[in-house]
Amino acid sequence: MSLPQIVIVGRPNVGKSSLFNWLAGRRLAIVDNVAGVTRDRMTYLMQWRERYFEIVDTGGIGVNDVDDLTDEIEQQIAIAIDSADLILFVVDTREGILPLDQEVARRLRHVNKPIVLVANKTDEQHMDHDADQFYQLGRGKLVPVSTLQNRNKDDLLNVIADRLPDAEEGEQTGEPEMKIAVVGRRNVGKSTFVNTLARAERMIVSEVAGTTRDSVDIRFELDGKSFTAIDTPGLRRRVSVKTDVDFYSTHRAERSIRRADVVLMFFDASQQISKVDKQLIAYIAENYKPVVFVVNKWDLYHDKMPTDRWATYLHDTFRNIPYAPVAFITGQTGKNVKALLNHAQMLFKQSLERITTGELNRIVRFAIEKTPPPLYKLRRPKIYFATQIGAQPPTIVLKCNSPKAFSDGYRRYLLSMIRDHVSFSEVPIKLYLHRRQEADFKGDAQSGDTEEPQDSDSGNAAVSDLLNESKDE
Repeated sequence: MSLPQIVIVGRPNVGKSSLFNWLAGRRLAIVDNVAGVTRDRMTYLMQWRERYFEIVDTGGIGVNDVDDLTDEIEQQIAIAIDSADLILFVVDTREGILPLDQEVARRLRHVNKPIVLVANKTDEQHMDHDADQFYQLGRGKLVPVSTLQNRNKDDLLNVIADRLPDAEEGEQTGEPEMKIAVVGRRNVGKSTFVNTLARAERMIVSEVAGTTRDSVDIRFELDGKSFTAIDTPGLRRRVSVKTDVDFYSTHRAERSIRRADVVLMFFDASQQISKVDKQLIAYIAENYKPVVFVVNKWDLYHDKMPTDRWATYLHDTFRNIPYAPVAFITGQTGKNVKALLNHAQMLFKQSLERITTGELNRIVRFAIEKTPPPLYKLRRPKIYFATQIGAQPPTIVLKCNSPKAFSDGYRRYLLSMIRDHVSFSEVPIKLYLHRRQEADFKGDAQSGDTEEPQDSDSGNAAVSDLLNESKDE
């Protein structure tokens, strides 16, 4: 299963970013009294009670952004809530219940996910009674905390851990049904392709660009196996999104990518790669989705550019995902469609795979022996052991003595070496480096190394350093 996501929401200035930094043990999010400082989501990997999870900071709900980015902030919040496994609803004990708190509670009323009500700025024990007023909001267990006074941090983390989905949850008996998102810019043949899959005219197919205005799920069977294809609206350049229909079409296409197990990214064989294609690929990579580059209408243009040149053109353009396979099809006649679906199913299975800790450590040890990490402050940084902590996407943590000692280039090298030796080489991989804690003595990727972690943050055993995810992903 994928890592649980713990999303922090609330009105502006209740201390969401302070809570994010406090839980992470590092100053990652900007903290300011000016409403609207946090716009994009921020994510940080944490470990508590032998469970890994990601905490996600969001912008304030209801903020009127000075740069007129309110819609974008609201969209980021909606995305975070949509992907959350647990929600931290943050309120301010000093100010009490405000209308915007009630608005946040209203937005969360129909969210069928665990919610913890975090009463921040409860600086003293006697203020716990003041926090009880938030029970009126009727949302989740109440935990009074103070990021300023460092109150009840362990209590909050324990409540979070108790409400995480079970580690085994999501494991299914039998073979799961794969969801495929069919995406691309306008008029590249997505709906024609879906019609071929369904063997019926389920989509409106037209030469007028932008006919599909909403994402539509089509269920079909192939060789006795069930699939769901999500047909999406063709996207325009962001500067061309002028109407509500265009805005919501873009939003739904992005949501379809997030829902999908595998993304089929369509290109027209007669057209060059566009800025819209690059925006879509960036969004797919950002969400760690397995993707197949699909060159459609190949029967009409195969004599003008051979397949190897098209594949090179695609991989040269999208260097951040060199592992993505390329398929050449004719959606209207169904040529090569079955082979494409078989490959998509293979990617789906790869995204669910796990590698044993022993095998992963052998790969990492081999990579270190082949090319040791560069010196950092005249010392060689150490990796002690590696383990896979999640799937969809495969997520790997390397325990080390000092994450900041490993350069971006060496992280990319490690990821490349792992990818070359695992069975899930064609799907995105999340790679984190964490400082090893006292409870992590499990044997080392570098033989015989049992040295205590260096440069550790004193007084906070639960805090780990998170490396930026490799740009190869």
